[in-house]
Amino acid sequence: MVIPVYIPHLEGYFSGSFEIFKFCIESILKTSYNSTFISIINNGSCAEVRAYLNDLLFEKKIQELVHSENIGKINAVLKGLVGHNIPLVTIADADVLFLSGWQEATYDIFATFERAGVVGLTPQFKSYENQSGNVIYSNLFSGKMKFTEVKDPDALKMYYKSLGWDESYNRDYLKKTLTISKDGIKAVVGSGHYVATYRRCVFSEMFTYDPAKLGLDSEKKLDEMPLRKNLWRLTTSDNYAYHMGNVLENWMEEEVKELAPAKDSVRYSPNFQNIRNENPLFYFVKNRFFVKLFSLIWIKHIFYKFKGLPKEMRRNY
Repeated sequence: MVIPVYIPHLEGYFSGSFEIFKFCIESILKTSYNSTFISIINNGSCAEVRAYLNDLLFEKKIQELVHSENIGKINAVLKGLVGHNIPLVTIADADVLFLSGWQEATYDIFATFERAGVVGLTPQFKSYENQSGNVIYSNLFSGKMKFTEVKDPDALKMYYKSLGWDESYNRDYLKKTLTISKDGIKAVVGSGHYVATYRRCVFSEMFTYDPAKLGLDSEKKLDEMPLRKNLWRLTTSDNYAYHMGNVLENWMEEEVKELAPAKDSVRYSPNFQNIRNENPLFYFVKNRFFVKLFSLIWIKHIFYKFKGLPKEMRRNY
């Protein structure tokens, strides 16, 4: 697990960030397997955060700590990946509250879907429209991919509230979402990037430095990497993480108190050898041409009908 943290001071915008980060760490320690290797990248944080991280390392609650200046999220992630060959790598922001059972649910998806390359923990609105052309292309005529009921609409609302959204969005997004199922395991098509677990092979051809410290360009690299190997971006159908943001709220402490400790599991043994890059032509067809075609409104409506979206939702979905 790699967690970059940037809290330069404890005032203004960052006034609640330190306490929120502590909740993040506590949730990780409570809900993760004992065998989880935790790497924290101090990305130019203040002295208080630095001291707290040093204590975590001294107490052996985390396994690796790297102190650096503010080099940006992606470059911090790269530092956490260097020198390790762990098959699955969870990358999370410092304001994620992990929930009990997140690793089991994540591993179930990797074990069930052989093309799974990224598994997120928080379902999001229409995530299939973001870097998921290869999933839809590969399952266009499969009955395993269809619109199904959102499992936890309240958690979905909480996520967008944490981003500062009001509730003026299409309420149908809280009712139906595109999922894919196999052997009793269901996953939402697509994934966000504030918390997700990646196959290590996704980073086999890592760039060594990214000039963008923050923003869409830097995050986009993480989103596109799995597609180069024809791997899918999926999310657990249930919600297994909360985005806390930077405003401290009472529910966060209560949620952490209620977390159930995780027990190590031996039921999952990853076998991720020989994942080669996608043929450039197939990559273009699935992730460029098909996505462009799929963006046409009339084709979307046919797709909605074919995949079981109710008639009353199709026009504005």
